Amino acid sequence: MFSLVKSSLFKNFYYGWVIVFIAGLGVFFSGPGQTYSNSAFIDEYIRDFGWSRSQVSGIYSGATLVAGLLMIFVGRFIDRFGQRAMMVSIGSVFAAVCFFNSMVSSIWMLAIGFFFVRLLGQGSMSLIPNTLVAQWFIKKRGLAISIMTLGSFVSAMTFPLVNTWLIQTWNWQFAWQFWGALLILIFVPIALFGVRNKPEELGLEPDGFSDKNDFNQHWLAGSSIVEAEQDWTLNEAMKTRAFWALLICVGIPSLVNTGITFHIISIFGSNKLTPEIAAIVLSLMAIIGIPMSLVSGIITDKIKSNYLLIIIFLIEIALLLLLIVTTNTVIAVLFGILWGVANGLERIGMNVIWPNYFGRKYIGSINGVGVTMMVLGSAFGPLPFGVGFDVFHSYTPVLLATLFFPALGLVAAFIAKKPMKTE
Repeated sequence: MFSLVKSSLFKNFYYGWVIVFIAGLGVFFSGPGQTYSNSAFIDEYIRDFGWSRSQVSGIYSGATLVAGLLMIFVGRFIDRFGQRAMMVSIGSVFAAVCFFNSMVSSIWMLAIGFFFVRLLGQGSMSLIPNTLVAQWFIKKRGLAISIMTLGSFVSAMTFPLVNTWLIQTWNWQFAWQFWGALLILIFVPIALFGVRNKPEELGLEPDGFSDKNDFNQHWLAGSSIVEAEQDWTLNEAMKTRAFWALLICVGIPSLVNTGITFHIISIFGSNKLTPEIAAIVLSLMAIIGIPMSLVSGIITDKIKSNYLLIIIFLIEIALLLLLIVTTNTVIAVLFGILWGVANGLERIGMNVIWPNYFGRKYIGSINGVGVTMMVLGSAFGPLPFGVGFDVFHSYTPVLLATLFFPALGLVAAFIAKKPMKTE
């Protein structure tokens, strides 16, 4: 297959765009571990097993917390074994975990299932594709990652509706089995035969330049604001103020979005809106996010990354205030549109900034810490919403208190300027 890459048929075609497609497919299949998918199962667990919302939220948060702490090791494994081996192995185990989740019958099985889908789906299946695309592109990285991220929006658009249909037509057990089968039959074979870790393995250079001198000349002549890349080790990156500011910026959107997404059916229900409207809003968010991700991919190649983060947190503040007054379908649709804009900006800005700031060579280890923070943020998102509703019988106090986090993110974004090595 890869001998064709060097043949005359593919002389003018850069294989990195195939990598982008496969990475996008990987992000799509992270779906069973994402909150927008799991949210469809929450009320089913509560109804079938009699667990409280606080119990399920607590188990979900605890499992996500433990999974997040392990993502540092996943990042190091990526640097050691490469993205191809990790995609195949993670994808295979993830499929098995989906089948395990279809057999959940106790709170402990639920905890184990949540832990593995968060570790393998939300964490690993998001981290590996991002580090893979970062290896194949530098100057066109924003555009490449924005195209890859379409997979996440298609996933967010597809999973809530498909899960709702599968559960209503059959049951929640079949929904888990459905995604497990697709993982093992579609994603794993494509990753096995299609992925190569770096363009250098095929005698290529990042962005499609076959000759190093041509690459350097094009880089110097380019109009992108991205400066020549410097490779930082994790230890070197941790000594910069930008690294820690970025961790704050990465964790906050994950915390806020996961809390909202996990409880969105309940939040809308408390405002007399149906689960179908909640599913439509989730899908609308994804639909709007698709063109926004393409726009933001172009933007990140033209402006400083921390400026984009500032815009993201301003929109998040508006989102939380809008959700408080989402009491009819029109406002719900408006919320879904604004949420899609925010997500389109977030998913590109948060993915591009790590390799842009710290280079390609150790991107697995460095981005692994970033994903750890993302997963930890998502771990703490659902629980306050669940406890707050059980105590106050309203989500308004929690939404108001949550405004503190995007405000903190604004400060961190101002601080997170690109560091430069001193020779």
